[in-house]
Amino acid sequence: MSDNDTKKPTGDAQPPPKGAPTDTPAAKIGPEPSNPPAGAKLDTPPAAASSVTAPPKAPPPAGPPPKPAPKNPGFVTCTIDGKEVVVKPGTNMIEAAKQVGSEIPYYCYHPRLSIAANCRICLIEASNAPKLVPACQTPLAEGVAIKTTTPKVKEQQRSVMEFLLLNHPVDCSICDQAGECKLQDYYMKYDYRPSRLEGGKALKNKRKVLGPRVVLDQERCIMCTRCVRVMNEVAKEPQLGVFGRGSHERIDVFPGNELDSDYSMNTVDVCPVGALLSRDFRFKARAWFLSATPSICTGCAKGCNTYVDWMSQDTYRIRPRENEDINKSWMCDQGRLMYKSFNLGRVQQARVGRQAGKAASDAVPVVTRKEAVQAAAKALKPLVGDKALAVFASPVASNEDLLAGLNFAKHTLGVSTVYVGGRPAGKADHFLKTADKNPNRKGLEWIAKGLGLKVETFESLTSALGKGQVKALYAIGSEIPGDVEAFAQALARLEVFVLQATNESPITAQATVLLPASIHVEDEGSFTQMDGITQRFRKAYPPKGDTVPGWKWAAELTRELGGEAAWASARDVWRELAGKVAEFAEFNWDKASPPDREKPGINPLPTGADGRPPGYREFGSPRVRGI
Repeated sequence: MSDNDTKKPTGDAQPPPKGAPTDTPAAKIGPEPSNPPAGAKLDTPPAAASSVTAPPKAPPPAGPPPKPAPKNPGFVTCTIDGKEVVVKPGTNMIEAAKQVGSEIPYYCYHPRLSIAANCRICLIEASNAPKLVPACQTPLAEGVAIKTTTPKVKEQQRSVMEFLLLNHPVDCSICDQAGECKLQDYYMKYDYRPSRLEGGKALKNKRKVLGPRVVLDQERCIMCTRCVRVMNEVAKEPQLGVFGRGSHERIDVFPGNELDSDYSMNTVDVCPVGALLSRDFRFKARAWFLSATPSICTGCAKGCNTYVDWMSQDTYRIRPRENEDINKSWMCDQGRLMYKSFNLGRVQQARVGRQAGKAASDAVPVVTRKEAVQAAAKALKPLVGDKALAVFASPVASNEDLLAGLNFAKHTLGVSTVYVGGRPAGKADHFLKTADKNPNRKGLEWIAKGLGLKVETFESLTSALGKGQVKALYAIGSEIPGDVEAFAQALARLEVFVLQATNESPITAQATVLLPASIHVEDEGSFTQMDGITQRFRKAYPPKGDTVPGWKWAAELTRELGGEAAWASARDVWRELAGKVAEFAEFNWDKASPPDREKPGINPLPTGADGRPPGYREFGSPRVRGI
């Protein structure tokens, strides 16, 4: 071995062997050799051997061939599974496929979030690409032919499902997402094969508490990152992240923090599997036993569109319903937890006589609905037209309840002023939450104006009570913005206090006649939110106990005092009285009724135990629980 063999290359240029031909400038330094080799380089090239002159070559084109003119100018026209579709430029393939009835499966894609394209189950064939392309990330191009059902695409979908299920725990029997899980649905549709995994599954944290309202099962997570993007892009509070690599990758909160956002439960909505779960709803009810009814959130003046999920005569959860003008697809946690007041502490029976300060042996008499109306009418009749009689209204009541109740106050009781109460103000935020925590303040103001009633504040009522100017009170609702105990003590001095209320409180204990009123999910009607948008809600289940809607109490009191009120439904109240309110002129009560099911393609519909999805079940008396 020579010494040169052991030397490492230094990267410097090595001198060529002596006499080797080279074109480097260094080789031309010095005199020319005296005996040049044969075939020395000539100054002029030799002429061509043939006397025939070759034709000149055509110049190459300046650029790529021109694109064909669009079939529909301003739009993109293409073919999906043999069907022509015309969409706006920039539309991705998943949304376009929905228009022609072709379903492209997806996990990580969400129409209101940025594109991640990491689940890979939406790969399809496109005529302008040599390989499969992600349908969620690829916008449509003019004239492209897309195929979503070829053997190549189906094998890709099966392979992705097998990959996702390799380490996924088989605990569907105890998973709250069962019945609403896209992993279950897609397994039955695109895979449906036993696992080929021979070793053990990767084990992770099964009960990782992320915050006060959300718990994470890291073994079920498929790393779609929807939850991370929701917190980053919607809530603007980046509290979640992706940690680890490979099979150890996981979703978690940042060290030292927790998921404590007011929009944390939106992560539960967007999770396509059972990884993120609501700690409030966890293990409470199966999805296929719940019916979903479109409704409106009563947590604040924003008026977010919701679904009320219920079974028997109990509400189990509230979820957001899509509305582009108000809440998109989102909802705050405060509004979601409003359902607890629907189930607990309800006034379910009519009472005559005050409850506060009475001993256990002196129980307040519970009476029938007819007896309660007669007792209220008897107490109010001597006060008709008297200035000592006041009317109180809460902006938590629906438009129909307020139309009937304030019409009764104006034309039967003869009052000219209405005192407005409502829940106390709270905090607003950058997104959905408003400072006004009442769902129908705008509607109350419009109705009072239309009926010619002067609106006074709650502070004016407390001042009048303190001065003794008010001796009797008829109240529609019991929500007040002040100290409940202090107001209850002021009410104790009244001679007559007729109250329509939904929930027990110190105020209801002071009522001389207590009329149990139903909540909005127990009847149909409408609310007018802060921007003046009037929205309909549907009836979920029948009222509990002896409760009836507020408009019905007003109708019975009107008839008992000699007036006319032939209303048989909230629709009758609207048709007769809404014409007095100019702002309601353009609202069509019948056409504004929301559809009774979710929009296809946004969220999977859980199948009912009887084979029908929620929303298609009868709106009648509930069946036996669990059947």
